Order: sequence, then structure tokens, then C-alpha cells
Amino acid sequence: MPDEHPSKCPKLQSEEINRDPGTCKQICEFPINKQDEIRRAYLIIGPYQPKDIVYPYNDDTHCHRFQPSWFVSHKDWLEYSPSMDALYCLPCYLFKKPIGHPGSDVFISIGFNNWKKLIEKQTSKELENNRLRLKTSIECARWLAFQACAFRGHDESLDSKNRGNFIELIKLTSTFNDKVASVVLENALGNAKYTSPTIQKEIFHILANNVRNAIREEIGDAKFCILVDEAWDEDTIALTLKNEICAVLSCYNLHIENIRGQGYDGASNMHGEWNGLQALFLKDCPYAYYVHCMAHRLQLALVIASREVKDVHQFFDHLVNIINIVVGSSKRNDELQHAQAEQVENMIASNEIKTGRGANQIGTLQRAGDTRWGSHFQSICSLIKMFDAICKVINTISEEGANYKQHGDVEGAYQVLTSFEFILILHLMKEVMGITNVLCQALQQQSQDLLNAMHIVSTTKSLIQKLRDDGWEPLLASVISFCEQHEIDIPDMNARYTKGRGRYRRQDDNLTMEHHFRIGIFTVAIDFQLQELKSRFCALTTEFVILSSALNPNDAFRLSKIVDICNLVKKYYPQDFTEHEQELLESQLRHYELDVIKHPDFQNMSTISELCRGLKISGKSKIYFLIDRLIRLVLTLPVSTTTTERAFSAMKLLKTRLRNRMEDELLADNMIVYIEKEIAGKFTIEMIMDEFYSMKNRRQA
Repeated sequence: MPDEHPSKCPKLQSEEINRDPGTCKQICEFPINKQDEIRRAYLIIGPYQPKDIVYPYNDDTHCHRFQPSWFVSHKDWLEYSPSMDALYCLPCYLFKKPIGHPGSDVFISIGFNNWKKLIEKQTSKELENNRLRLKTSIECARWLAFQACAFRGHDESLDSKNRGNFIELIKLTSTFNDKVASVVLENALGNAKYTSPTIQKEIFHILANNVRNAIREEIGDAKFCILVDEAWDEDTIALTLKNEICAVLSCYNLHIENIRGQGYDGASNMHGEWNGLQALFLKDCPYAYYVHCMAHRLQLALVIASREVKDVHQFFDHLVNIINIVVGSSKRNDELQHAQAEQVENMIASNEIKTGRGANQIGTLQRAGDTRWGSHFQSICSLIKMFDAICKVINTISEEGANYKQHGDVEGAYQVLTSFEFILILHLMKEVMGITNVLCQALQQQSQDLLNAMHIVSTTKSLIQKLRDDGWEPLLASVISFCEQHEIDIPDMNARYTKGRGRYRRQDDNLTMEHHFRIGIFTVAIDFQLQELKSRFCALTTEFVILSSALNPNDAFRLSKIVDICNLVKKYYPQDFTEHEQELLESQLRHYELDVIKHPDFQNMSTISELCRGLKISGKSKIYFLIDRLIRLVLTLPVSTTTTERAFSAMKLLKTRLRNRMEDELLADNMIVYIEKEIAGKFTIEMIMDEFYSMKNRRQA
């Protein structure tokens, strides 16, 4: 074999440097005064690694032989002898002496050529590196999915300063672990980096399928309900929606006859009596009872009540205009916060307010959302709290306005803001929406039962009625006190009220200012609110709800009646109880009445869901299994579609302007992993990796 580096050792004779480690002399065989020189020469030349030769098989099966790729992974020390078909260690040859023990001279003079053993060891190492590399990719993909972050970058080349969140997160992870850094990205094999978009999609698909299967397993053979909301850019015909829903249910072996509840909004294609989605399902399953989303009902009640009363409708228009003026830019928002800080300092100096940790926080004026009337309550509260600061900002804008239009808009807003009528409606809406906000928040809970929701609706109506009967005097006193504090003109309540101006004004000698404010605004606004709540939620006072109330543990099971519970089963759930079970249910109810209803552990329960958990924990669900089954069926009825609304909110986070080309399957996988992150976080990395390798005939080593 020719010498690869003949010019690097000119002082030594060619016969003294034998490049083949299998036939060369041992260092100890050279004259002692030349040994160091020989060592330096070999170190300069480097390991002998012939590559352009044919490596022979060393067994009859022709399965194993030397692999030239080993030169790459061990380039600093590995040598190969063509004559001996064995590998050697250059540092061992130069500095280690055989000591006579078996195996001590393998890498020095004898050579190692057990390729099968070496390949198995190398395969195990590659397998370990591949799994570590894949584990890093899965962890990074799952973290980005939980945070609703984009994966890919505009330029993922090596020269790019930002290669996308996925690759950049892998790089960040590698900085904390040298073992990870040694196997990922550029240190990985070209065909096993596990960073391509295809790999990302497969990881997502595995996570999403595991989440879907976990949900399906949780449902088991139990009855279930469906919650549906539609997007505007899709075909939302009722029959199309039904076919799509049936396809999904069939995919997971969920039968339509097991549906026991439907929850949609009030759109005609959903709740139509003849051709709506709920009617189509009722034809296939007469026990799939439809419940119009209660949160949507409340939304409609608030919107219509605000539009029917002209003064209240104008108030909300003015409110939106004032908010847009005050927080319309970052500069104005900074001025508002600066004005609040000055106000707080002055009030602290005059001992009007106390200091403490977390007290006197500086905030901003909350914007009201068109589709979430709970946000209007926050806007009203923040306006009352920051009234002085808002007036100061409006005056500043009026003085520094860029043009006459801006001057006029701001001065008009200031006149409205400092009018007695605006302040009155402001405080009235705070009282009314403070009451309805409790119901609004309760209906948006992820877990809410129909009976408890009905109870909150009832208390909301009672509180609004009480406000109408007894709330005028306290409200007027609060409004007058507020006006005096902020130097707002208070009209004479006994003066005549004049409507309109100029020749078109109308005046009634019997109509006073107090009559206008109390009857024309206060009473009318509350009456419209009560009317809408009663009309929108009247369907709850049906026979079904009345009979279901017999299961309610509230007030020490005050409404519990055996007859009502039996009638509930016979009329609404005959498919779920045989005739024999209906007879047995009555016997169980007699024992239940003496056992559970009188038991001290069940006395303080207020909702039917608490009762269901209590029966499960105490083990009484096995004794009264028919009652437990009935309770679960009642709990299956949906209250609101806030779960689907949250899915649309998640879609806004995931499918942004920069990610609008995402495929439907990837979007669906991404959404279910993000929404059900609690479930997705329970799957182990090893489980995901094993499923990933089983998807295709992948190279694991």
C-alpha cells in the first residue's frame, strides 16, 4: 500500500515507517534512541485509514465486514490493516505496552476483527442516539403546541438568523445538555434528523389521535351529548352538518341512538322545528333532547333589552365613543395612566385612601366586546373608577386637538360624559349588569348542570325584580353623591321635563324630571330586561325541568319526590330503563330517601353534580345504581356551548394571518392538542416514540 504522507517524515528511512498496522514493527522493537522520533512521525502522519479498497467479509454468511463509516466517527485513533483485515488503535500502538494479559495486545499487535460484535454495539449506540434525537423533537413539538406557537420559519437554512420556533427551540434545548447537542441538527445523520415538516405533522397526528382515543375510552358505552357551532365560511345547511357529525361519530364507533342531549345556538339551521339540525337528530333518536345554549339566550336578552330602550341604547353608543377617544392611541393611554397616578398620589396625601400591597393599581379603560356583554360590565366599572382621570384626558385632547372635527368630537363626548342622565344610566347599568354578570360567568363554566343553571336564572330574575321594587332611592342617592363629588350639575327633580328643542320640543306639565328618570329610564330599562329574561328562559319551566328538580339536593332535598322521579324515567328515559328496572327504581328510591337524603354527608350539597360525585366517592352509586344512572342522564343535558366557543377562540390563536395556509388535518390535530393539553400532557415520550416507529418501517439505528 503506497504511503499517503511521504513528505511529512523525510528524516526517517522508508523501511522504518510501515503504514500497515498489522505488519509494522512494535515501538519497543526500535532502538531506544529512535522511539520518540518514530512516535512523532506516526503522530504527524495520523491513523492509517485506507478508503479506496474492497473490505472483505470474514465469515461464510457474507453479512459482516469492516465499515468505512467508522473512520468518520473515530477519525482520531482508528486504523485498519488490509493485510490482517483488522482494526487497530494508533495511540495504543504508540504508548501502550502489552502486559501479557489476554486481550491487552488486541489493538496493538493482534488486531480486532469481530465485526458482528462491533456492529451490534454500534447499532445499539445509534439506536440510543436516534431515540434521544426523536425525544427532543417530540418534547419541543409538544411544548410549541401547548403554547399555540408556529413551528416553521420563513428561512430554515443554516445561514438563517431565525430558523423557526421548532429548530430554534431544539437549539436552545441542546445548550443545556451536551448529550442532546451531540446528536441533534447538524450532528445528526442526514436522513434521521427528525426535524422536517412531515415529521412534525406525524408527531402532531400521533398526539391528537391519542387524545381522541382517550376521550373515546372515557365515554365508553355511556350516553353522551353533542355540542356544535358552525363557522361562517363553511356549508352550514342542517343536513350537511348532520352528515358530517354522523361521519365523526361513526369513525369512533359512537351510535346516534345513544345521544341524550343536543346543544346549539339559536340559528334557524340549528334549532328549526322541522328541518333544523336538532329536528333531524330527533327523528333518528327521539331522546336526544335539544337545549338552546343558555349563554346565547342571555346574550340575546341583554342585547335586545339595551336596544329597546332608546336612552340605554344611546348610552352604550356614547360609552363606545368615549372609550375610543380616551384609549384610541398609546399616547392617550399613557396620559390616562399618568392622570390616575396623580389622582392616587393626591388621595393618599389627603388620607382619602389607604395604602397597602396590591392596592391602588393603575389600570386602563376596558373596551366592550360586541359578542360578549360581560365585557360591558368591566367597561362600566372601569369608567366609574377612573372618571376624574378620563375627564382630564378628554380636556387635554380638546385643548391639543389637531383639527376642528377632533375638537368637536371631544367636546361633545365631554358634555355627554358630564351629564346627569349619562351618570344615572351608568350607575343603573352597573347594578343591572352586576346581577346578570354572575349568571353570565356561571353559564360559561366548563362544567355546569341544567338544574343549577336554572336556579341561577331564577335568582337573577328575583334580584332584578328587587332592584325594580326597592332600588330607585339608593340608586338616586348614589348618583347624586357621585355628581356632587365630581361637580356635575344636578337637575331639580320637581322641575318639568322638556323633550326636544326649539319649536319641536314637547312639554307636559305633569311630567317632572324625576318621573322621566325613574319611570322613563329606570323602570322601563329594568322591565325590558325582566321581560327578555322571562321570554328567553321560559322554556326552562317545562315538565322535564320540574321533574328533574326532584333530584336536586339543594336545601336538604326539599323538592325530592319519588313520584316525580319515577315519572321522569317513564316519560323521558323509557329507552334507558326496562320495565323491571322501573319497578326496581321505586324500591331503591324508598331506601335512598331514608339513607342518602338523611345522611349528614349529603346535607350541604347544592348541585346535582355534587350529588353524583358524592354517590361515587361513598360507594352508594353501586347500591343505588339506577338512581345513579338517572342522575348521569340528567347531567348529560348541555347547558351552553361555551366549550365550542372556546374552540373557536383557540382557532384564532392557531390559524393566524401567517399560518393561514395550514391544512385542515393539521389544523384539527393542532387544535385538539392545544384544547385538550391536560390529556395530551399525560402521554409518555416512550409511548409516542414507539407509536412513531410503528407507523412506518423506520430506521431506528
